[in-house]
Amino acid sequence: MFVIPFPQIDPVIIEVGPLAVRWYAVAWLTGLFAAIAYGKRWVQQTPNLMSPAQVEDFMVWSLLGAMIGGRLGYVFFYKPMEYIANPMDIIKTWEGGMSYHGGLLGVIAAIMLFARKNKLEQWHVSDVVGCSIPITLGIVRIGNFLNGELWGRPAPDLPWAMVFPGGGDIPRHPSQIYEAFLEGAVLFLILRALGQRETIRSRPGILTGAFLIGYGSLRIFVEFFRQPDAHLGFLSFGTTMGQWLSVPMILFGIYCVWRAKPVTPKA
Repeated sequence: MFVIPFPQIDPVIIEVGPLAVRWYAVAWLTGLFAAIAYGKRWVQQTPNLMSPAQVEDFMVWSLLGAMIGGRLGYVFFYKPMEYIANPMDIIKTWEGGMSYHGGLLGVIAAIMLFARKNKLEQWHVSDVVGCSIPITLGIVRIGNFLNGELWGRPAPDLPWAMVFPGGGDIPRHPSQIYEAFLEGAVLFLILRALGQRETIRSRPGILTGAFLIGYGSLRIFVEFFRQPDAHLGFLSFGTTMGQWLSVPMILFGIYCVWRAKPVTPKA
């Protein structure tokens, strides 16, 4: 049986005393700054409802929203009873445990607060975020791969299967790479193609909806290859928590496209 060996990469880049710099953290920061750079270019197109400086300002808001929402999402979506019994464990983020869907809710809250504070069209802000965030997603999934985490389901006959550290001696789907390609590269190119049309950009909310529909659909598909969380396993009809959480995303995305109205460009 041919199996591609998992690359022996230390998840810690450098360690000084109790402080350690990890590839996963570098992936997050790299993805965030790359998304900001793209967003600054994106807002210079009509309808010019947001400035490049405001995109930079939003960075801190989005980072806090993603971190707080991601952690609370993991707590309430995946291990509610465990954290209710040990509430102080919620702040132990160094032990791992983040939810993408929770992080998304945190970013949505950040968008609403930032738009209100700066008197911006919140749907335009969310369009900018939606078109930029696949860059971050793709890079972060590569970070997951380097960390040897979130591996796929057993696939002993797959030519490109890998044996992941912590995943036993069973060859598995490299589902992190699937996600990096689909949720990152493919979704980015789809949104970029849509965003090049001024008729779409001038109707804030369409690109937000396209992102939600696209990510939710691709996540449901990839979950068929990704190993579900050990403490949850498979849910009804062989589904996973990631698939169930993606359904409301798709429905809300459809609503975003339906309600989108034209706006007048700034003079």
